[in-house]
Amino acid sequence: MLMLSFFDYQTLNSNSTRIYFGSIVMLIAVFFIGTKIRGTVGWIGVGNFHIQPVEIVKITMIVFLASFLSKKKNELSIFVRVAVSIILVGVPVALILKQPDFGSSAVIVGTWIIMLLVSRVNKKNLFFLGVFFVTVVFVSSFFMRDYQRERLINFVNPYNDPRGSGYNVIQSIVAVGSGGLWGKGLGHGSQSQLNFLPEKHTDFIFAVVVEELGLFGALAVIFLFGVLLYRIKEIARLSRDNFGYLMAVGIMTMIFIQTGVNIGMNVGLVPVAGVPLPIMSYGGSSLVSVFLGIGIIQSIYIRKENPQAFLNMDRGG
Repeated sequence: MLMLSFFDYQTLNSNSTRIYFGSIVMLIAVFFIGTKIRGTVGWIGVGNFHIQPVEIVKITMIVFLASFLSKKKNELSIFVRVAVSIILVGVPVALILKQPDFGSSAVIVGTWIIMLLVSRVNKKNLFFLGVFFVTVVFVSSFFMRDYQRERLINFVNPYNDPRGSGYNVIQSIVAVGSGGLWGKGLGHGSQSQLNFLPEKHTDFIFAVVVEELGLFGALAVIFLFGVLLYRIKEIARLSRDNFGYLMAVGIMTMIFIQTGVNIGMNVGLVPVAGVPLPIMSYGGSSLVSVFLGIGIIQSIYIRKENPQAFLNMDRGG
């Protein structure tokens, strides 16, 4: 019952400010007690257990922004809302870039922009959004490490360093191309099973799917993601209030961006950004983040049908 109350989006609405500052505290804590993995100080470890706070922050920022934009809709002008939200988003994004984690910061910024657009931002304020986005990209270039710059170079020409920084992309493209229509069969992918493909269980899980299940397997995965996104869109449309609508749109956007970026970098369409494929990539923090989002979506849907649903559940009804 306690978990049901947590997913009650009205409870999230009333505690959104605490959630926001809790997120900032987690991101700051990473620099003092964090563990460095693959060049990024983004994990907090206790023994063999590691949590990646930025994955949780993706959801908490959606909750906070939905609350802020819905509460201040009639109190602040559109320009002020945009200006204030830039500051509120800029703080955690700056902390994430400092780790550095460009992929996660891009997901948060992209989600924020879409949430602003659906909250009826006019064309005049789109200019400020564009300026902020360009500024984030420019500033992030100063935080980029050498391996991240190499990823951008290899995006244009992966054969620039085929045995080094371009190796991952090349092996991923080879795995995707070798899958054919039906694939080589589960557990029979040469690139993945013989360990030619690095990070096959996380960043390049989609390449493994295509190699072993082929084009039809890849289309099946994309179709299932499409069904999930469509259902979230419908729940957003049926939400009882603006807060629920903005949260559903934010969660849908987060899943869409991560899916698109991950699939894109597996086939060489976007630079490798270390963005996991929702639900499929190995990693507890990423999975928990997506499941939290889906739990919130379920809360929005239940309240759409019966506003007293959670109250009755908590009372044992």
